[in-house]
Amino acid sequence: MNLRIGQGFDAHRFRDGGRLVLGGVEIPHEQGLEAHSDGDCLLHAITDALLGAIGAGDLGQHFPDSDPCFAGADSRDLLRHAVALADEGGWQVVNVDATVIAQRPRLSGYLGAMRECIATDLRVAIDAANLKATTTERMGFTGRGEGIAAMAVVLVTGHDR
Repeated sequence: MNLRIGQGFDAHRFRDGGRLVLGGVEIPHEQGLEAHSDGDCLLHAITDALLGAIGAGDLGQHFPDSDPCFAGADSRDLLRHAVALADEGGWQVVNVDATVIAQRPRLSGYLGAMRECIATDLRVAIDAANLKATTTERMGFTGRGEGIAAMAVVLVTGHDR
């Protein structure tokens, strides 16, 4: 068996109006995240981590923001596409560990639903999809409430070819 690890990071600034979607879950908030897709920076970080683990580049290579067909794209679809690429390469997700960095809104009440979406899309058990939320104690762009960031690590396994 072969093990590989990938890491991902993404950040988006807030914009007035729109929907706030994190981990595939819509969260009530007066601002959404500015992005070409739905702006789900958590799923973007996880997708990038998975693509990195399987040696398949990054989100921008697969879903460029210059392509109008990805405008408003559901980030769960992008993650499922990355899982399909992993399958084609003989890789299977072992686990994901991710952190959302946001001063606001408070996310603790939504983490369970986010974990369920992530576990479902990665086709792993719920305890293999760990998720945390933290603040930066009002430091930096997330601390000033200007946006949200996320980071993730994904472990995959596969057979040597």
